[in-house]
Amino acid sequence: MNRTKPISGELLRLKEEILGYALGYGLDFYDVCFEVCDYDTVNILAAQGGFPNRYPHWRFGMEYDQLSKNYAYGLSKIYEMVINTNPCYAYLLNVNNIVDQKLVMAHVYGHADFFKNNYWFHHTNKNMMDVMANHGTKIRRYMEKFGQDRVEAFIDSVLSLENLLDTNVLFEKQINEDDDDDYEGLEGGDLQDERSQALKSFMDSKLFKKGRKKNKKKEKNDKLGHGASKLPTRDIMRFIMDYAPLEEWESDIVGILREEAYYFLPQRLTKIMNEGWASYWHSKIMTQKALKSSEVIDFADQHAGVMAMSKRQINPYKIGIELFRDIEFRWDTGRFGKEFEDCKDMVEKNRWDKELNLGKEKIFEVRKSHNDITFIDQYFTQDFCERQSLFTYRFNPRTGRNEINSVEFAKIKEKLLAQLTNFGSPVIEIETSNYGNRGEILLRHVHQGVDLDMGLGADTMRNIFALWKRPVNLSTHYDGNETVYVFDGNELKSR
Repeated sequence: MNRTKPISGELLRLKEEILGYALGYGLDFYDVCFEVCDYDTVNILAAQGGFPNRYPHWRFGMEYDQLSKNYAYGLSKIYEMVINTNPCYAYLLNVNNIVDQKLVMAHVYGHADFFKNNYWFHHTNKNMMDVMANHGTKIRRYMEKFGQDRVEAFIDSVLSLENLLDTNVLFEKQINEDDDDDYEGLEGGDLQDERSQALKSFMDSKLFKKGRKKNKKKEKNDKLGHGASKLPTRDIMRFIMDYAPLEEWESDIVGILREEAYYFLPQRLTKIMNEGWASYWHSKIMTQKALKSSEVIDFADQHAGVMAMSKRQINPYKIGIELFRDIEFRWDTGRFGKEFEDCKDMVEKNRWDKELNLGKEKIFEVRKSHNDITFIDQYFTQDFCERQSLFTYRFNPRTGRNEINSVEFAKIKEKLLAQLTNFGSPVIEIETSNYGNRGEILLRHVHQGVDLDMGLGADTMRNIFALWKRPVNLSTHYDGNETVYVFDGNELKSR
């Protein structure tokens, strides 16, 4: 797609200016390549996750249509997009005014610093731009060979599993770590090198036949059932790829979609932190360095729009930036630790200031190691909650409106953490692939206080059946009692 072009002229000068400010504040990032494009191109890129070359699928078209309508009706607007690669690619909208472009550039450098330094992104493939293009090429070839409708229908089934992931996989050196021996000799055996990672992805199709034969041998010799030594597992896509009775091209596509799902996983795990960190730095750079006096009103208007809180859901930009500011203030003044917590004199507590000036060091430390759940769990305090006027709500069927349910700190924090745990999706694991000694999969819902929506659960079971080719069972709890559902290819029923 050649619909973007490198920045030049005034935009290039602004980039060098903002870059100097970002480096001066101690941000550390890979090179950032800014490109400018029109809004239609931004919509295309956003629909495809920011990558210009993806495999063809109807969901990208649906997302593009939704984004285009939102822009046409004035419901939303995309100001920027930045990709977690090395170098980072960032896209600027050509109709933005100068203040917006400066704000966006400062915001992008915040994201780039987070991508490089946050530990949850440590093992993501920084050469994903080429890898995505390779994936698109492979899937297009499969569509030419086996038919677009057949391949697209198979992709539909696999995509229903892309939220059933195991975060522990992010800490493996490679997602397909067991197959590393197949790549010895490539680039001197150094799979950490970004070029070899892209080559590894490209070579998957050539080495896949060997891997499938190896897995079939494992299955045959496993007396306990398909891949029993790998169970239980939450990495459902990996298990299906290795042990389901799929054709080679089907298993290859599962591997492709799994690799992409795990690439995007850290962004889902750190949405509040990532946006909060970028917003913190665009605010600091703009207000302390980059703004001219004539631009203050325009900046304030745009920044206020980004920070506006919805009555129905949290704004990750707002919560993130305010938490980082709160942490910086607390560590600058010494408002942490046993001495501060044990102080019962509220007047003294409100005046507390040990002049430690550890705030900047602390927020960089937090940025490095936390994800959204640990970030909220450790730094979301009662004082912060009350200052932000947060509350929980629920739907009242009598009035037909959402109404405040609680302003209690414990309940607010509990609900917020519940929404962040597995992104609000149920935690599902494969317990056995030989349930009842019949070669059937048994899925177990790890109940965390919220009952499973069996309408959506049934759809997922149908899609797993399409891949496994055998009945799929699902165990969950309602009112403390275990219920096992089974889908046999025709209907869903409880055992």
